[in-house]
Amino acid sequence: MSDHKHVSIELPGRPRWCVTDAAFERVFLCIREPSMVLVARLPDLGSVTHWKISSSGAHGLDIDHSRGLLYVACDDSTLVEMSSTSGQVTNVWPIAGSPDVTFFNPATGLVHVAIGEPGLVETIDPRTGRGTRTVTGVGAHTTALVAPDRLYAISPAHGGILVLSDT
Repeated sequence: MSDHKHVSIELPGRPRWCVTDAAFERVFLCIREPSMVLVARLPDLGSVTHWKISSSGAHGLDIDHSRGLLYVACDDSTLVEMSSTSGQVTNVWPIAGSPDVTFFNPATGLVHVAIGEPGLVETIDPRTGRGTRTVTGVGAHTTALVAPDRLYAISPAHGGILVLSDT
């Protein structure tokens, strides 16, 4: 006999990536259209709020727990930084294309966005706004962050995995 309780909520649009806060008390979920971050209390999915984003197509998402910031990569080729307590947008940076996945590395403070077309990883230092682009190959959009200093990108064009240094 299972004692698991199932809860659900109505979503206002297509869900994308999600993360939780450090205490596992809230979940943050990107919604494509209307572009927003849906926030709900855990574990009951109560106290739902919608933080609208002016950039369209909220997609990739990660969180900097220590600074209380969310990083939302959007289909309109932007990376949005917003407060994880208020939803206030604090910065927006252009990126090279429509994102697939977003990683924040707490060890380096860098945000990585994998972009399958044109095939690169865009890295932004949110403290300075400085960015770099590392070519990976068309279709390389599946990645894994291994802190403190490695990002692995699956690259069909290379027939394998690229290992990128996160420094």
